[in-house]
Amino acid sequence: MFTEVRYQVIKELLQEQSIVKMQEIVQLTGSSESTIRRDLSALEEEGVLIRVHGGAKRGYKLQAEPAMDIKSGLNMDDKRLIAKRAAAFVENEDVLFLDAGSTTFEMIPFLQGKKVTVVTNGVPHASLLADLNISTILLGGKIKLETKAIIGSTCLRQLDDYRFNKVFLGMNGVDVEFGFTTPDIEEAAIKAKAIEHGARKYVLVDESKFGVVTFSKVAELADCDVISVNVSERKRKKLAEATTYWEAKI
Repeated sequence: MFTEVRYQVIKELLQEQSIVKMQEIVQLTGSSESTIRRDLSALEEEGVLIRVHGGAKRGYKLQAEPAMDIKSGLNMDDKRLIAKRAAAFVENEDVLFLDAGSTTFEMIPFLQGKKVTVVTNGVPHASLLADLNISTILLGGKIKLETKAIIGSTCLRQLDDYRFNKVFLGMNGVDVEFGFTTPDIEEAAIKAKAIEHGARKYVLVDESKFGVVTFSKVAELADCDVISVNVSERKRKKLAEATTYWEAKI
């Protein structure tokens, strides 16, 4: 097995479980222990993992939030498929919460023509919703300049007054052990409050978010359904043990 293929096997194992044993990697790759030791050393230098006795554990990069214009340009085809699948859950007369994620933004054109009310903390989201003549409530508070999300105590107090048929959230990290996470404490608080006040809750994420852990925990995986696309069979099985998973069809 080529080196890059072995690296990918190890990375996928660590996305699914926080610790992987040497013998498990040896069996999956058909490689010698000495080869896998070299692989683990190389991946440790890259910051992918931390070597431990008998194997390795996942390394975490608790990265900062990318700006909205950067996020909006990533994995666009997948995001639109996920957004279309999410919008299919919306029914007339629903009251929705859309948070300030880039994938939730892609939902908005698919809501056109539906008789719904949307509450959002995303400034670009509110603008597009209004352009499409969708009844919209924009929460008040401090605008986070990087993501154009409204955050803070004023926003949280407003959310206390609302209840939602369905909540749709973006997320930076989805991990079976650590749950849903996001880098910003204040955005995490908004997401958690929306989950608390929603009858049905959906997290919209592309495949790159699985196995990622960021700074602030939002909720357990069991608290929300997950909508994604192009997820491997191994990952789908792991997700199915922790939450309800919906595949966006191509």
